[in-house]
Amino acid sequence: MSTFIAAFVLLLIIVAGMAIGVIFGRGAIKGSCGGLNQVGLSGSCGGACSVEEKQQCAARKHAQDNA
Repeated sequence: MSTFIAAFVLLLIIVAGMAIGVIFGRGAIKGSCGGLNQVGLSGSCGGACSVEEKQQCAARKHAQDNA
């Protein structure tokens, strides 16, 4: 039972820390919008990327295809 209580308290501390970060305006965690594409492996630029990031990805892919 003490292990459960310790784990629960630790989880509460972690959640409180994340909440404090949100309250003070820290930016949200977001993906890399490219992931393995950045190192030349195939993949897509879909997902939650912004329009600008999708355009940058398309430009990199076009440059790689023409190289």
